[in-house]
Amino acid sequence: MKTKFALAAGLAAAAIVFPAVPAGAGSDPEHAMPRTLAEGLVGPLSLTVTYDEKTILVTQNFAGLLSRVNSDGSTTPLHQGAEGWGVGGVETRHGTRYFLENAGAGEGDPAALKGWLKSLEPDGDVHDLADLAGYEREKNPDGAQHYGFGSEVPDACLAEWPAFPPARYQGGLDSNPYAVAIDGDKAYVADAGANAILEVDIGTGDVDTLAVLPPRPAVIPAGTRIPVDMEGNTVEVPACVVGHEYAFEPVPTDLEFGPDGRLYVTSLPGGPEDPSLGARGAVFRVNPSTGSVKVWAEDLLSPTGLAIADDGDVYVASMFGNEIIEIDDSGSDRKQFLAVDGPAAVEVRGKTLYATVGFSFADPTQGKVIKAGIG
Repeated sequence: MKTKFALAAGLAAAAIVFPAVPAGAGSDPEHAMPRTLAEGLVGPLSLTVTYDEKTILVTQNFAGLLSRVNSDGSTTPLHQGAEGWGVGGVETRHGTRYFLENAGAGEGDPAALKGWLKSLEPDGDVHDLADLAGYEREKNPDGAQHYGFGSEVPDACLAEWPAFPPARYQGGLDSNPYAVAIDGDKAYVADAGANAILEVDIGTGDVDTLAVLPPRPAVIPAGTRIPVDMEGNTVEVPACVVGHEYAFEPVPTDLEFGPDGRLYVTSLPGGPEDPSLGARGAVFRVNPSTGSVKVWAEDLLSPTGLAIADDGDVYVASMFGNEIIEIDDSGSDRKQFLAVDGPAAVEVRGKTLYATVGFSFADPTQGKVIKAGIG
């Protein structure tokens, strides 16, 4: 049984069922107004910028395209995925572009899982580096993790709960590799289906589980309505579950190394992305040596991307919050950096922030790449 929507599909369901919220208070008016570098992009959910800031790469996930942004605002396709495949999670090192391709996100059938870490060489050759979906089928990193209601909720009560999302279950087979970070000869992949951070040996293609993110519990309030299909239909939860916790799946969406050598990982909360159950997204900090996971910042609405400045400050794209948030290096102080519709990905180089914005399921062709000074 498929236990959750694919990442993009889940976001779509949230966008249909729940209203967007206005950008938060506490913005900083001193940063430079953003400048548009490219527009008319189809679902641009990931980007990377080389350290010399001469090359900007963006994924048009729904079109299956990896593209370069040119100085005149046009884009040049560098790779076109196979029909039905999405392209995402781009990173670059020493002229080699690393990216992710996936298809199906399972569709309820483990055999249909497709997900690869690939590389694009300067001469245009594409290499398959690691079969991430195959690893999910073999290992299922979160297979022992419990989701849904705990034992305190009686079975008789849960008989009234809809079939989807399940009332109680263990982590199922699902893979949706979504973001990648490179460190030396290792690639670190945020798999939004597996709920895990995977470590890949770039040379051999060997895959290991670095960390499984913990469930994201939420107390169910009275009157809660939950989506039961992809058409936006909802039902009200039975009264007997009100006040109990439901452990939602974590959904890692981006990852970046900080100046402290730790991986910082944004995670959607695996349930409704509006504030009806609270702003439950989080940033986790993961030790790449031990795999230990700690919550670094939480109470974030739909965090889909992050970037880290040289001083350790973290910038988070809140897709349905319609803002980019700046969090200081302690994780305790935050403010709005920029109010902008549908931010998806962010990257910082020096004193410049780059972002993809304008993400919308109603019209996915309105994506943009922008940049703004950070002071």
